[in-house]
Amino acid sequence: MKSSSGKVAASASALPLFNWLSSRAAGVLLHPTSLPGDQGIGTFDASAERFLDFLQAAGARYWQLCPLGPTGFGDSPYQCFSAFAGNPYLIDLRELVNHGLLDASALAPLARLGAERVDYGALYQLKWPLLFEAHQRYRRAGRPALYGGFADFQREQAGWLESYAFFRALKDHHGGRPWWEWPAESRNVADAKKSGLRAQLAEAIEAHQFTQYVFFGQWNRVKQSAAKRGIGLIGDLPIFVAADSADVWANPELFELDPKTFLPLAVAGVPPDYFSADGQLWGNPLYLWSRHATDHYAWWRERLRASFAMYDVVRIDHFRGFQDFWRIPFPAKNARGGAWIPGPGLPFFQAMQAEFPGARIIAEDLGVLTPEVTKLRDNTGLPGMAILQCAFGNDAKNIYLPHNLTPNSVIYPGTHDNDTSRGWYATASEAERDHVRRYLRVGGQEVGWDFIRTAYASVSRLAIIPFQDILSLGSEGRFNTPGRAEGNWQWRYRPEHLEGVTGGTAGYLRELTGQYGR
Repeated sequence: MKSSSGKVAASASALPLFNWLSSRAAGVLLHPTSLPGDQGIGTFDASAERFLDFLQAAGARYWQLCPLGPTGFGDSPYQCFSAFAGNPYLIDLRELVNHGLLDASALAPLARLGAERVDYGALYQLKWPLLFEAHQRYRRAGRPALYGGFADFQREQAGWLESYAFFRALKDHHGGRPWWEWPAESRNVADAKKSGLRAQLAEAIEAHQFTQYVFFGQWNRVKQSAAKRGIGLIGDLPIFVAADSADVWANPELFELDPKTFLPLAVAGVPPDYFSADGQLWGNPLYLWSRHATDHYAWWRERLRASFAMYDVVRIDHFRGFQDFWRIPFPAKNARGGAWIPGPGLPFFQAMQAEFPGARIIAEDLGVLTPEVTKLRDNTGLPGMAILQCAFGNDAKNIYLPHNLTPNSVIYPGTHDNDTSRGWYATASEAERDHVRRYLRVGGQEVGWDFIRTAYASVSRLAIIPFQDILSLGSEGRFNTPGRAEGNWQWRYRPEHLEGVTGGTAGYLRELTGQYGR
């Protein structure tokens, strides 16, 4: 196993570093933007409470979410303006009305937006002015302690909050342009703080701090409500951060950037494979892992600390990037010209285990895995992932077929990147469909529920079911199509969807929980 220096790392621990997934359980995957309501997007309102009630009735012990960070261009929760901040779109504005910070009539334009799809463009135009208006009234009211003291929140979160709020205020000030296109006095954090912009934008900076204060105040209430019901929250942590983010702007020394232009020297992606002749060009800047190692991964330790404060379990996206990552010289038209470069390897996880000895982490280890990646996962003890939609159509050696799974794993019919199980089956090859029917001994008319039962019955200790499969939706319920630039992350369920599964369906899921010891 190689470290970022290319040398063989120290021998692995005699025992795995993390060994937390010791009992069987089930959960449901749903991003909060998909919750119903009349504010144009799912929010932390009563609909979140009702969804938790359903999970409890169904015997689920986990609610898995996509990243909750503030989204930008493309609306992807995997390309956020900060690895620490929350998404203000998820704020329940009606609660601010109840606090006297907004007029009820001001929410009427949001209520006119579609209820089944999120219109992010309209949301951007409508919600931000309301958040800023709420901040103005909050200031005039003397900054009351709605979610604890505002000053206390600013002090406790100062490690990331100040730079994030300054970044967002500067971004607004510079017309939304990416930070490397800002004037010279703004591109460098130290220069920006010394300039007159800090004083000029003081009110805007506090407004962005206020949105985070409200976000975390409401989110913490959701987390407490989940805990009262015995439900843990599984958060999602992308390995890479967005280029146009407060993280890179405030810490350029931690990334492979040109010191003059601040543009990436290389970006992340994956190489060409069976699915894509050009590979995938993600565009995220790459870490200077040697620099991170000098302070024992301090930035990463703070990132995980913030994540564990928000969630009970953290899924790390693209786990294989810690073993080796596909480095694509910038600029590039596709991912063909990249090369595999050693990542930080086991020393990274040893540092995290020393800081967070009881950490509960899931390794997203999907895709083509090398023996080295598998060895790293096994040495860490982290549970990997298995996807049923990827199990069929080949031979009995497919690693995702239930008979090849190991207990220390998390099984899904599909993830946020897959079609619904019904949608997948409708477009799968006849060889895949035939394999499903023969392997599961089913007719294929209810493949979504066939996959749910298979996941519950598997040896994987944790089974996570996309809510769309519980609703028996086809491709109309798909949340994201990788490689498609528009139309993603928009799906929402309607209140009647939840009403339709609250009785018998929830009871059946609870029955499966008992039958299979979850």
